[in-house]
Amino acid sequence: MTAVAERHARRTRRTTVLTGVALAAGLAAGLLAGPSPAQARDGTSPLAYRCQVLGRTHEVAVRVTGAFPETAVPGRPITPGDPAVRVALPPEAVAGLLPEGTASVSATLRMTTLVAHNGRTAEASWDRLTAPAAAPGPGGGLALEHTGPVPAVTVTGPGDVAFRAGDIRLELHPETADGAEPLTLPPVECTPAEDRDTLLATVRALHPPTRPPSPPDTGPAAPPSDTGPDTGPDTVPGPGAPSGGREGAARAEPPAADTCPEAPPTGGFDESFVPEPTPGEPPRVIDLPGRHGCAYVVGLANVRKLGGAMIVNDPARNPQKINAMAVKRTVVRPGTRPGGNYFRADSFGEITLPDAESTFLAFGFQPVSARVEFTNGPLTITTGTIGSPPDRVNFAMAGFYQSLRIHDVTVNGTPLDVGPVCRTARPFRVVLHGEFPHYQNVLFGGPMRGTVTIPEFEGCGTPGEDLDPLFSAALSGPGNLVAMNQGPLCVPVSQLSCPPDVPVLPGREEGD
Repeated sequence: MTAVAERHARRTRRTTVLTGVALAAGLAAGLLAGPSPAQARDGTSPLAYRCQVLGRTHEVAVRVTGAFPETAVPGRPITPGDPAVRVALPPEAVAGLLPEGTASVSATLRMTTLVAHNGRTAEASWDRLTAPAAAPGPGGGLALEHTGPVPAVTVTGPGDVAFRAGDIRLELHPETADGAEPLTLPPVECTPAEDRDTLLATVRALHPPTRPPSPPDTGPAAPPSDTGPDTGPDTVPGPGAPSGGREGAARAEPPAADTCPEAPPTGGFDESFVPEPTPGEPPRVIDLPGRHGCAYVVGLANVRKLGGAMIVNDPARNPQKINAMAVKRTVVRPGTRPGGNYFRADSFGEITLPDAESTFLAFGFQPVSARVEFTNGPLTITTGTIGSPPDRVNFAMAGFYQSLRIHDVTVNGTPLDVGPVCRTARPFRVVLHGEFPHYQNVLFGGPMRGTVTIPEFEGCGTPGEDLDPLFSAALSGPGNLVAMNQGPLCVPVSQLSCPPDVPVLPGREEGD
């Protein structure tokens, strides 16, 4: 290959990588709203494999279980739920493989899944599956069940998406009864039997139906009276007292023994995200003790240039909570004063999001996986009302600054070195808005959405290979949608809405 051809090949590969990685980079930057996949269905797929063990081929039974959605929406992530891969090595395969005195065996497994869509097929790797230690059976066989997180897959158009099992690489880690240092054996390489079907599931990608208009504003959000509102710490705009969240809102089960952080957040308000009062007489600012609590918030991320999305703070995989100080300040102007009614309740909080990971399949390119690290500034949430009936307007807004770092990038399973500091050149503003009555106040929670502008990237690549311009061209720009769903706020001192509920992803609420 000539030097020119080599440079062209490297440039093509980088462009392919960036097209896929761009989706990962927008994880916290944009959260896509809209209808979601239908209810997932559980499935079990018994499979037959041929495995190479110590130079010999053995027939091995493999069983894959998990939940796939019935349908999906193009540009939205398709995530297999809680998959498990059980590998049952027969006695003749185990004989001579394990060292003398083996008491138990743990394992790690990588399975290539083949994803077919509209006549094209690409690979996605399930490479983080592990099996706990298990003892060989009485007959000498060994059964290991591997579980762990797997990447989501995004397709960009309608049509059936078929998931099939591919090659398996199994690494065994035997432990002896005397507690000697665990050994790592040569990997066991397995391929599907040629005469057996390897289909795991078929998901139908459909364009979403048109979203119906929002319900009418059926009531005010507890406006202040001419004598001023109740300024106690429980005062928030919203009808009635919270009783564990909006009635009928869908939610996931909270983790066991779920509690709020002991210490309240320390960041305070970011005043750049607090709206100015409407013109008129200056309203009265009232500082309050506030209510310390916590809530889960989950969402989806979208990058406009790619038309794809991924899950952020996955509700199925140890999501993190907002640590919040609710209603720490109110701003009040009675309706009889110049300028008319104005009421605002300000809250603040902080959250550390886990890294997000996914695989993006732009067919015609190689599949690309990446992880994204989030750095978030203080979160400011403000809700309230402006004006009096019949012209009253309810508002809800949340804002914070955020930076992104991309790492652990692979192209078709091969690592791509983007360096340790491949990140947005500066923090960017994230501003989300909620619509009444879906989002009434921070105690109830609910859906919010907005758009963000992703800045250019810096620090990407290795010495002598600057990838900043390519990342910026593929990722940076305005109009990236954001959608999140906040669960009801758990207030431990009064056991209000405790333990905190894990909300469903945006678009999966009941009746959507």
